[in-house]
Amino acid sequence: MKTTISQNGKKYNVVLTGRIDTTTAAQFEQDMKPLMDIENGDITIDCADLEYTSSQGLRTFLTLQKKVMTHNGQLVLTNMQAQVKEVFDITGFSNIIKIV
Repeated sequence: MKTTISQNGKKYNVVLTGRIDTTTAAQFEQDMKPLMDIENGDITIDCADLEYTSSQGLRTFLTLQKKVMTHNGQLVLTNMQAQVKEVFDITGFSNIIKIV
């Protein structure tokens, strides 16, 4: 699991590579923590190279969504692979988090 974060003003771009599972979920949450308290910050997460997410990864996405909304920002997930999108669909997360 690799997380790459870049910033342009109040817009943050995150690129995820690999798998979010029991061994990498804590690192993913730690990587996202600085973005959770940014006021009016918009976060776009590119999931093109995200191969898998476990329930622990989903929990971090949900926590991030709640925090971003609390701080008047927007979270968008992009380029999601079909097998990852299916997990979001089955769990109802695609109704909570914007996926394009």
